[in-house]
Amino acid sequence: MKRITVNSYVLDVLMPDLIGHDRRPAAFIVYLFLLRETACSGRDTVSVSLQTIATRTGLSKSAVQVSIRHLRRRALLDPTVVATVANPLRRILRPWEQRSR
Repeated sequence: MKRITVNSYVLDVLMPDLIGHDRRPAAFIVYLFLLRETACSGRDTVSVSLQTIATRTGLSKSAVQVSIRHLRRRALLDPTVVATVANPLRRILRPWEQRSR
């Protein structure tokens, strides 16, 4: 099993914000899943369907859909990348990295 490193911002700031403030724990789980997938691929985009995310996280497909919409509104997923059934591309954003530059 491959080991990944998670920026402390994700656990110290993003987790309490999504779970406590927004009351969207499923969104945090989906973001962590996509963060892992992009870390393993070495790119900021990943092609993964709603059903695959649901199966691999234990969430329902509808919970994944709602979570992805929320993550787009929060600018944690790129809203300009349109995922389709044939091309389920997702681009993860890391706004805390842009601020530190």
